[in-house]
Amino acid sequence: MEWCYAAASVVGLSHIRARTRLQDAKHCFVANGANGGRVLFAVVADGAGSAKLGGEGASIICRTLASQARRALCSPTELPDDETIWTWLDIARDRIQLAAKKRELTPRDFAATLVLVIASPDTVVTAHIGDGAIVARDRDDAQWSVLSKPHHGEYASTTYFVTDDPQPTMRIGRHPNRFNAIAAFSDGIENLVLDSVTGAAYAAFFTPMAKPLEASTVTGRDCTLSRSLAAFLGSDRLNERTDDDKTLIVAVQK
Repeated sequence: MEWCYAAASVVGLSHIRARTRLQDAKHCFVANGANGGRVLFAVVADGAGSAKLGGEGASIICRTLASQARRALCSPTELPDDETIWTWLDIARDRIQLAAKKRELTPRDFAATLVLVIASPDTVVTAHIGDGAIVARDRDDAQWSVLSKPHHGEYASTTYFVTDDPQPTMRIGRHPNRFNAIAAFSDGIENLVLDSVTGAAYAAFFTPMAKPLEASTVTGRDCTLSRSLAAFLGSDRLNERTDDDKTLIVAVQK
């Protein structure tokens, strides 16, 4: 079974108006797993709007976790345990602290969320700090479910970040892999794709996102569909409903 995915990040109108950079970051790849199975890795980070260098923090987080995962997944072993994922996070936090020290800033100036998913043929592992979410489609009944929900703060428009002290609030989940499609996204599209009352995923959004990938003959990243996804995320249709940065990774197994 092979994975085919599309991934895109687009800057929101609010940042275009303020002439600030994209605050989201992402990374996705497919690796060889145990017994010849293919493993999907995807990570999304969203820099805090109140942070001076939230976009840089998001980039450091994604680069660090992706590089650590590549090394861990290059050998046919089991998926990383919780302690290993915490170690990856500590490395990212150390790199943010170093970047902050060089600029005479604080780690909070690099604050960003984390949405991570690793899917082997048998298991799906999620690691999540803050908002954004991960959804997946059941291979038997084609229903979309939320594997890791947004985690908002105590007050409106607040959430949790990788740089939180003394320790970030990371939620790690493990699920039997009964899925054939997975999506991870930042909070820029959260209100458009999740029911605000029940928190359920809108199949009417995700099913059309998966269909072109199912028809694709590409394995790994489909660059053409990724460009189409970027155009969709940056369209007037979506910008009328959200002015935030938008990141979405959609992957199907076939």
